[in-house]
Amino acid sequence: MTITNDIKYIGVNDHELDLFEGQFVIENGIAYNSYAIIDEKIAIMDTVDAKFTSQWLDNVKNALDGRKPDYLIVHHMEPDHSANIHNFVNEYPDTKIVATSKSFVMMQQFFGTAYEDRRIVVSEGDTLELGKHTLTFLMAPMVHWPEVMVTYDRFDKVLFSADAFGKFGALDVQEDWACEARRYYIGIVGKYGAQVQALLKKIAKFDIQIICSLHGPVLKENLEYYLNLYNTWSTYGVESEGVMIAYTSVYGNTKKAVELLAEKLRENGCPKVVVNDLARSDMAEAIEDAFRYGKIVLATTTYNAGIFPFMHEFISGLTERNFQNRQVAFIENGSWATAAKKIMRGMLENSKNITYTENNISINSALTDENREQIEALAKELA
Repeated sequence: MTITNDIKYIGVNDHELDLFEGQFVIENGIAYNSYAIIDEKIAIMDTVDAKFTSQWLDNVKNALDGRKPDYLIVHHMEPDHSANIHNFVNEYPDTKIVATSKSFVMMQQFFGTAYEDRRIVVSEGDTLELGKHTLTFLMAPMVHWPEVMVTYDRFDKVLFSADAFGKFGALDVQEDWACEARRYYIGIVGKYGAQVQALLKKIAKFDIQIICSLHGPVLKENLEYYLNLYNTWSTYGVESEGVMIAYTSVYGNTKKAVELLAEKLRENGCPKVVVNDLARSDMAEAIEDAFRYGKIVLATTTYNAGIFPFMHEFISGLTERNFQNRQVAFIENGSWATAAKKIMRGMLENSKNITYTENNISINSALTDENREQIEALAKELA
């Protein structure tokens, strides 16, 4: 794929992997992106996962068309992007490696060498001249590893954004960008909103016409759309109006309460109601929904003097990603010693800017007429 006259795509698609980072389901695979800038000097931007060494090196060779690369620029040391550094060096022994100081520390850890004989250590604002193309390096620590940097190419106005603006899904599959980019961002980068905000402020100073991420498609049109979404996600803002209900149910009584609440919310004009059965839903998608919508209902049973395991996992997934700026309601159920609401609220006590509804539901085993009235009141409050 040709991105500009001088920039070629040399990445690969992975349809073999079922769980990204060992936890995120990727039904449509994943792309490991790599790029070549062909100028008076040639820069290769990142490598790919170890499973695709031969294919990637063939892609590099084809893009070079008989020439030799001058630089390998390493934006991020996660192995899906860095695994072939040593193979590349063996293939092209005269190439210089350009990266942050922390990246070279990680290379020592991964490969047993920090490449002292060929390394160029860059820091904030450093530049590299290729000919027409002047590359400017910007540090992006904790987006989402500490060694990350991004690169801006002044000639073609391209941002090589590391994992920022990435998404799940191989490039030979057509799908909506936002859905899988949101799940990718919330799952992997979501904790680091402040660091993403810092990066957004840095890149706002540049005229960016193209974004080349390490995962997902090259972005060339309507970049404001992607930038605005990243601003919303990294400030933990509300992307969509609606109510997200997350629940667990042992014998179906909590589920009945949730179904009644969803029905009443729709009757009261709620624009969107999303219901996730945490025992059966993809947990990453449920967490994504909680960050997308502004109002969340947590419904579960008291279980082993705590709360049902899937709800505990769900709330932990929220808090470790800095869940904040939301309105939360509770539905608890218990046949004796009911404590779910207290436990759930306690798990959220360190989350910022959480407001709680006046109406909450406490069920003792099965719904009563009083519970139904409470659900009606909660629906009106949320809608």
